[in-house]
Amino acid sequence: MSNLDNLMVVNMYDLSHTKAAGLLNSVTYPWEALPKIKDYILELGARIDAEIAGSEGKDSDYIKRGDDVWIHKTAKVFDSAYIAGPCIIGANTEVRQCAFIRGSALVGENCVVGNSTELKNVIIFDNVQVPHYNYVGDSILGYKSHMGAGSITSNVKSDKTLVAVKGHDQYDDINIETGLKKFGAMLGDYVEVGCNSVLNPGSVIGRNTNIYPLSPVRGYIPENSIVKTGCVVVSKK
Repeated sequence: MSNLDNLMVVNMYDLSHTKAAGLLNSVTYPWEALPKIKDYILELGARIDAEIAGSEGKDSDYIKRGDDVWIHKTAKVFDSAYIAGPCIIGANTEVRQCAFIRGSALVGENCVVGNSTELKNVIIFDNVQVPHYNYVGDSILGYKSHMGAGSITSNVKSDKTLVAVKGHDQYDDINIETGLKKFGAMLGDYVEVGCNSVLNPGSVIGRNTNIYPLSPVRGYIPENSIVKTGCVVVSKK
């Protein structure tokens, strides 16, 4: 398997844990799904609307709140949370006080969207936690990934040029021009991001990787890694 293969959807995610499986199966690399998230959510929402309309008196699993916002009946959404469409909130997910969901957000089951957390143009797999003061924009967070308090995805370069995904050290053959101006981070399944870390534009973090607190991360980090202070990357033993 080449280094580029490591960045493919099939090698980063278990698609049985997201309603975005249809979208992600249609692309090779996960960031290729970013421009398609809005339309995909609207397609799913239309199916939910049809289910509600055709339920013949039976309760649907979802309720529709405002324009293009569908929330599972078992989800807990605090009154102070702001949710713009299109957005789908999955079963048993908790959206806490003052969360700010700006739209184009597909949030899975058993997730936590915490106080003052902001989401925009994202796919959040099942069992993901973004629980405290996080910003997640133009990003995909894999199954059971977790972002520590204050950790964010930076989705636009300071010089406003298009984002490339680059590798380091033995992965220096990775240099992919994405054609995207807005691209935060792709987190594989089971990624742990430490508190107050910044995932710079074009960060792609492989499965089962841990990132130390206060880390500035950039480019491709292979699966089963530990990112230590100073962005020193070592393999898990």
